[in-house]
Amino acid sequence: MTMEHILHMKGGVGETSYANNSSLQRKVIMKVKTIMEENLKLYMCNTTFNSSCKIADLGCSSGPNTLLSILNILNIIHNIGFKLSNETPVIQIYLNDLFGNDFNTIFKLLPDFYKIIEQERGDNIRECFINATPGNFYGRIFPKNYINFFHSSYCLHWLSQAPKDSTKKAKPLNKGKYLCNKNKPSISI
Repeated sequence: MTMEHILHMKGGVGETSYANNSSLQRKVIMKVKTIMEENLKLYMCNTTFNSSCKIADLGCSSGPNTLLSILNILNIIHNIGFKLSNETPVIQIYLNDLFGNDFNTIFKLLPDFYKIIEQERGDNIRECFINATPGNFYGRIFPKNYINFFHSSYCLHWLSQAPKDSTKKAKPLNKGKYLCNKNKPSISI
């Protein structure tokens, strides 16, 4: 079995589950909300949606934090749409994590999640579609130019394999440097 099929957070809702042991991640999600709002506002001001807005949550994991991120995104899009006097587009959410992720825990939370949306804004839940898209970052997850907005709060440090060519000893890609700035080539990250 490959690493990407083995690695995942502890599923379910038990005492040792990720859902019950991810308060730090929840705090980070709330802290970056204003940054996400600024980026979504810039994006929405400069984009015309045909009929839907497709959003991917990369490394969504399992449990209520996943839906907290999604709720934040939906509220931001809804509020920006009203400020811009635009109609809120149909939202398609693609939850992405490795194949072993417990997507069922997330799906069991969806009925209550949809009720929250309806109570807060009176939105028709049929305007928000949530899907699971398991896979890793080393192959294609989505069709080219398909996703409008990517969100990731806690996944990029959990790489399931070393990046291609990162282990070449003859010439290290980072040239011994760990600082990223505008003067360094992109490969130096």
